[in-house]
Amino acid sequence: MATRSAATAVLPATLVDLPFLPAGTTLPPLPYLLVVLVAGGGVAIAIRHSRPTVTAVHVLALTPWVVLGSALHVLYVVGALPGLLAPLGGSPTVYLTVGTLAGATWLAVGSAVDDGRVPVAVAAVGTCLVVPAVAAALGTGVSGSGASWSAVAVLASVPIAALVWWTLGRLEPGTAVTGGVGALAVYGHALDGVSTAIGVTQLGFGERSPLSRVILELGGVPSVPVLGEGWLFLLVKLAVASAVVSLFVPYVRDEPAEGLLLLGFVAAVGLGPAVHNLLLFTVTA
Repeated sequence: MATRSAATAVLPATLVDLPFLPAGTTLPPLPYLLVVLVAGGGVAIAIRHSRPTVTAVHVLALTPWVVLGSALHVLYVVGALPGLLAPLGGSPTVYLTVGTLAGATWLAVGSAVDDGRVPVAVAAVGTCLVVPAVAAALGTGVSGSGASWSAVAVLASVPIAALVWWTLGRLEPGTAVTGGVGALAVYGHALDGVSTAIGVTQLGFGERSPLSRVILELGGVPSVPVLGEGWLFLLVKLAVASAVVSLFVPYVRDEPAEGLLLLGFVAAVGLGPAVHNLLLFTVTA
């Protein structure tokens, strides 16, 4: 996940910054933390107890919620979240908060509509929430340069992810069992890799994760157009994502519900930071 190296947002004084973790990692004040943990745990227990139908379509329906978490965190970074909500917008709290809301929505929708309509309803609710969140982020200001490079990242990631997905299918035909969730995992990590490389090389952003910074700052790496020296980071991201998707093949085949949910989490770990990068570039570059 990218951050401004020269103009990092000031964290609210009530938050606790955690050392030795990715820059910007914080914990909210104790009352907020307890509410999030109790609510998240309660929703997780309820989902486990109710054992809802889980297919690839159900997991993909959570995509707008991943985008929502990224948009809220960008609003937090630029100081545009209301004071009462700001402690919930930090990383990683925002993702647990949004995950809890998504899970609660899934449970509520599942009790009100047929199984076949659950994915559409879950995605629709997430979309209704993410549209104003993204609009609010864009309302803080739009950088023409940042928006242009964000578009380049989105477009460039499509053929890269498609090539990797096709190669995976040729090397391990069993990856087809992961369906759209596996493809989303590959694309999410491709987009994260491309957007991070562009942010560092073209827009002067830094990288939050210490390990990612090590890869991005390796000396002696040849530069390529657009991605600069960041192509190595992209290559590592693609290799790891491909290996994880391949390893999930027997798990998804034997335990499809659990396997797809966990693979969906892998996809979110790539897509969430990628969308955050794109929005942050667009409003602050």
